[in-house]
Amino acid sequence: MILAENEMIGFVATTQPERAKAFYCEVLGLELVEDGWHAIVFTAAGRTLMVQKVREFVPLPFTTLGWRVADIGAAVAALAGRGVKFERYPELQQDDAGIWTTPDGKAKVCWFKDPDGNTLSLTQQPK
Repeated sequence: MILAENEMIGFVATTQPERAKAFYCEVLGLELVEDGWHAIVFTAAGRTLMVQKVREFVPLPFTTLGWRVADIGAAVAALAGRGVKFERYPELQQDDAGIWTTPDGKAKVCWFKDPDGNTLSLTQQPK
């Protein structure tokens, strides 16, 4: 497939560009590349994230963007120390930090929101 060999770019939307820029840059630690008229562009591990500036936006009711991390406990603690609140879902058995372990016990996942209500996630999976 032609696209399988090309870098993917992630997109999320914001109606609050200054809050989004501060969140993705200062809280999540992504590198700011550009703050253009149409989008704020970041890089994370060599990948591009475009936070599109929009007038109106209704967040989707599911995860829109996520990161694979080596140590989810450490990542959650670091983000919580920067003010990130992790989501709780009654149908999932999550630990005190908000981390859910998949039924097969192989992966761990947690969720949080950006200033616009986009649901973001962290996932720890065996290699």
